[in-house]
Amino acid sequence: MANTNNKENSGKVNSDREIMAEDAKQMRDRARSFFSRLLDIRTDTDRESTMEAVQKDISFKGHNAWILIFSIFVASIGLNVSSTAVVIGAMLISPLMGPIVGVGMSVAINDVDTLRRSFVNLGIMVGLSVLTATVYFFISPVKNETPELVARTYPTILDVLVAIFGGLALIVAKTKKGTIASVILGVAIATALMPPLCTVGYGLANGKWQFALGAIYLFSINAVFIALSTFVVAKLLGFPLVKYANSRRRRKIAQVASTIAIIVMIPSVILFVNLLRQQVYESKADEFFNETVQYAGAETIKATKEYKTRTLEVYLIGNQVPQGTIETWEQRMGEIEALKESELIVHQGNNQPQDINRLSTEVRSGILEDLYVKNQEVLENKDKRIELLETELAKYRGDQFSFSDLSQEAKINYENIEEIGYSNLITTNFQKLDTIPTFTVTWNSEIQSAELREQQQKFENWMKLRLKLDTIAIKNVR
Repeated sequence: MANTNNKENSGKVNSDREIMAEDAKQMRDRARSFFSRLLDIRTDTDRESTMEAVQKDISFKGHNAWILIFSIFVASIGLNVSSTAVVIGAMLISPLMGPIVGVGMSVAINDVDTLRRSFVNLGIMVGLSVLTATVYFFISPVKNETPELVARTYPTILDVLVAIFGGLALIVAKTKKGTIASVILGVAIATALMPPLCTVGYGLANGKWQFALGAIYLFSINAVFIALSTFVVAKLLGFPLVKYANSRRRRKIAQVASTIAIIVMIPSVILFVNLLRQQVYESKADEFFNETVQYAGAETIKATKEYKTRTLEVYLIGNQVPQGTIETWEQRMGEIEALKESELIVHQGNNQPQDINRLSTEVRSGILEDLYVKNQEVLENKDKRIELLETELAKYRGDQFSFSDLSQEAKINYENIEEIGYSNLITTNFQKLDTIPTFTVTWNSEIQSAELREQQQKFENWMKLRLKLDTIAIKNVR
């Protein structure tokens, strides 16, 4: 009997499991179907119109040439005066994106003629942009390195990610039936192709080759990843390959296109990985400085990290940090994967001027600037505290008025006053403190009671009006 019950229970459990498995499968199929309908763009893709639009945007002559020149001037002015709004406005009217998309699309569909035309037009656009920016910065009286210019002199992982996702958004928008213009304008702003070219012009005009090289590097990264994104989306959407009458020529073209794609992709992937590692390294270094490099009585005045040499340097003033503590820092640094191979260099000493004199001019100026800023903040905070304390003291000292002048006025107006005293009475209801000005007035003993009460009331009203106070206390003595 027990065996029969066990078999029945076992069969019931297996049946429940099968039902749950079937329900889970149905839910999975529904979810897959939902996301497929939500994210599918193949059915709404207009391949012919997309190809026509890409071919049209590649062309660079007439109106496009003048638009590019004017937009470069606008962007250069914005960079020169460090105006983000002006730079954004220039990017909205720039036609630079067309040939870059043309490169990616032509490689994807094995169209060598379009690829050649895209490269030629892109080269002309880049050359004209750099020339225009160089002319502007050469004649411009403002030669300062603005923050907007400096920000375009080196690539970061952020630039790569923006170029990738911006390029994907751009080509997806272009392939939709009825192009989404707002997306294209947004991508033009996000990927920021024009400001780096303007920065190249600034570097050439002022002989700052580091600026020029860094900016053209940044532009190249943006252009490569936009073209690469176009290539990937075109392949995924199944854009038809260009057909050639000669099958041998078609195979040769396909091989050339594939080779170009590989040549572009491999360095791009390597660059992306390197920039990602550098970003992670710098982020972990900052985290290490903030959380680990701490010691009571010592203050960090400068902390630097160098990814290429794997070096972390920190400059301390104040109490001497024991070697044991520094070894503990090094041990914790070794536990962080990104910082394992790094070297920690600690500069410290009790003699601050002597420490600063040993540093390089650049580091020294940075430290002095930090110290100046910190001292200014300390002084400003002290001034505010002193002002607050003086205000509070004034309430207790009666600095709102001159007691000497007030007593003389009171004697002139009320000749029966023989003596007057003043103090501040501090009271509390155990929820807040209050300060009440209190006057003690001694009157002539020979004055009649009725007249005295009248004089006292007038005196109180006069004091409230004279001092502009609603609450005062007057103790009358006869």
